[in-house]
Amino acid sequence: MTDALHTTRLTRRRTLALGGATLAAPFIARPALAAGGELRVLCFEGYGEPLWVDAFESATGAKAALTYAGSVDEMFAKMQGSRGADFDLVSIDTSAFKRYFEFGLLQPVDLAQVPNAANIDSAFDNVQPVMREGAQYGVPFAWGSLPLVYDKAQFDTAPSSWEIMWDAEYAQRLIALDDANNNIVLAAMLLKLPDPFNLSDDDFAAVKEKLVAQKQFLLTYYAGFDDGVSVFANSGIAAMFSMGEPQVPALVAKGVDAAMTIPEEGAIGWLDCWAVSSGARDPSLANAWINACLDASVGNYLTSELNYGNAVDQAANEANGFTYGDRLVWLEAPEDFEHRVQVWNEVKAAI
Repeated sequence: MTDALHTTRLTRRRTLALGGATLAAPFIARPALAAGGELRVLCFEGYGEPLWVDAFESATGAKAALTYAGSVDEMFAKMQGSRGADFDLVSIDTSAFKRYFEFGLLQPVDLAQVPNAANIDSAFDNVQPVMREGAQYGVPFAWGSLPLVYDKAQFDTAPSSWEIMWDAEYAQRLIALDDANNNIVLAAMLLKLPDPFNLSDDDFAAVKEKLVAQKQFLLTYYAGFDDGVSVFANSGIAAMFSMGEPQVPALVAKGVDAAMTIPEEGAIGWLDCWAVSSGARDPSLANAWINACLDASVGNYLTSELNYGNAVDQAANEANGFTYGDRLVWLEAPEDFEHRVQVWNEVKAAI
């Protein structure tokens, strides 16, 4: 996702304790490596949990050396700085693949070495941003959405359209994430533009007009997810544009009767994938890590404990109500991110 989804603690990037859990079913192991072997993993906090780290290390004899990044840009800079040679594996979302492709930082994943890839739900069979020239460069791991989060006490039924965020009835009780790309994508979806990730000059003009029109109804833009929860809980907010799966429980914990909904226009979805660095010292070891992460028990943990959708345990997704993946528009790299930032700054500066 964009930086705003990676820079605060209340995201899928949290560090969470797990204790001594082990995988429910062992994955196919490669021979133990010589002492000192290691897999260098670059990821966000929360994606290196003992559940799969311990199983990987036990099965391979290698050590997982985890490096945590605090933002999308930091992760890309670390990879680009060594042309991928400093890391064997990286976790990135669908919107990042184009940039990694352009700098030659990834290599295809050999799914023949990933038996647990058979566990991946069919909903993730055709994720185009991770494909290039018929080869697959990313393996789906965790997913979530940027839905409409609302206070049930202020609505008789769940809002059916994003237009509620432009409704004068709720003026000054609405807040939105301060994020250029996600707001532009959402406005493009509402305007039914053909491709929300590739906008023409006319499209940008229409999107800007739509977003400027919203400003009069917003109490504020918020800068991070912790901030969003705090403003929502303390300001009588009716609805907000945000990442919902972890934020709704956080709001409930603060006494808000919060819920999330995917409006009729759909919603933005993020999908994090494991990708093998072009500089990987041992790609088969990276494949063993991916295989461990695709164990059904890992999928269950991601959903039941971390409140993210997972790619391999559909029953866990269904048990938690995460059945809307087919209604999400997965993030892709936009046509010109810098231009989007410029347009967003113009929206915020507009009177």
